[in-house]
Amino acid sequence: MSSTPPSPTASIRGRIPKVPFWAQILLGLVVGALLGWAAKSGDISWLSTTLGKIGDLFVQLLMLVIAPLVFFAILVSITNLRNVSNAARLATRTLMWFMITSLIAVVIGLGIGLLTDPGAGTGLTAADGAEPKKHGSWLDFLTGIIPTDIVTPFTQLKVLQIVFMAVVVGIAILKTGEKAKPVLTLSHSVLELLQKALWWVIKLAPLGTLGLVGTAISTYGWNLLSKYATFTADIYVGCALVLFVVYPLLLAGVGKVNPLQFFRGAWPAIQLAFVSRSSVGTMPLTQKVTERLGVPREYASFAVPFGSTTKMDGCASIYPAIAAIFVAQVFDVPLEVKDYILIAFVSVIGSAATAGLTGATVMLTLTLSTLGLPMAGVGLLLAIDPIVDMMRTATNVAGQSVVPILVASREGILDREAYATADGSRLEDEPRVEAAPQPVAA
Repeated sequence: MSSTPPSPTASIRGRIPKVPFWAQILLGLVVGALLGWAAKSGDISWLSTTLGKIGDLFVQLLMLVIAPLVFFAILVSITNLRNVSNAARLATRTLMWFMITSLIAVVIGLGIGLLTDPGAGTGLTAADGAEPKKHGSWLDFLTGIIPTDIVTPFTQLKVLQIVFMAVVVGIAILKTGEKAKPVLTLSHSVLELLQKALWWVIKLAPLGTLGLVGTAISTYGWNLLSKYATFTADIYVGCALVLFVVYPLLLAGVGKVNPLQFFRGAWPAIQLAFVSRSSVGTMPLTQKVTERLGVPREYASFAVPFGSTTKMDGCASIYPAIAAIFVAQVFDVPLEVKDYILIAFVSVIGSAATAGLTGATVMLTLTLSTLGLPMAGVGLLLAIDPIVDMMRTATNVAGQSVVPILVASREGILDREAYATADGSRLEDEPRVEAAPQPVAA
């Protein structure tokens, strides 16, 4: 019996090794840095413009699906909790660990800021900063959760309001029961389409990395870093301590799992977060690696989307702590013990204000306004924000995966065999989405 010989194309494909996703991103980062340096040192305007366009297009594609993705991911995650035993307990434990890790992160940020005096000797003055057009306050934060209409939150990317509407609709579906099954089925289908579309964008991350990193270096160069050297180093050191010390200690001590295996499985999501600077944009990949690390899908589909909009150890804990000290020193405003306690309070309670989007300006303005520090300090830090935001977001996303693993391990629902064999370098072409919805219990 004859068989069809393999085509030459198939044979060639079989001999070409597939480059791991993390290696593709690393290559994009290195090439982007080299091109950015060449554009800056050689004053090549067309190269700087090209790098900027590539980076902007990648970010625009990410932003395009964020609003509907957040809505349907949160909605589906709320309804998925019905399939989890002790759902209320899991949700409570998740929130508790979010707050614990945020508190640890802000204490590290305060400690580093007090030891290094990031705002001293910078040469920066009030004239170098400008008050932002928008800033956060506790009143705005509380009243801004509830939208005035259902369209504006999506057109203006008010993520906190989108989360509120998704939670309300999700609970309503659960309470309605069987009659809401068509809506739930549609929601699952839409989420699947959105995640597939976003995965196509994520596959462009190496090219986006090239553009974003190249633009940062060609625009800012190394001269800007001199005035912000201590501040930038503080953010990176603080985030590194949380990412590579605190999280591994928690995984080993509380979760009773191998920390090195966590990084092996979660590294693609951490890398993508570093270059995309968006926790929400990274969310599908974060959920995928979290499930690969043994967290049950029903729980991961709640914890990861929830964390992507509220769990911000980098942006909402380390950054505002060090930034507040920096601004106080530049403007010569002394801080007292009560002020540091306020910083910790704002970081733990107000982290949802960052809402998983690029940058942490809202959280910073909320912190400065609570302390009574000049809002012009925000303008001082906007110049360096893209550089520090990469490390902040990587820390955010790592924490959004660590906490579900801790909770799942403590609750005895973590698949330890899956955790031990997870390999982020062998991700499938696209993340698996939630299983088809089951009948809703009234």
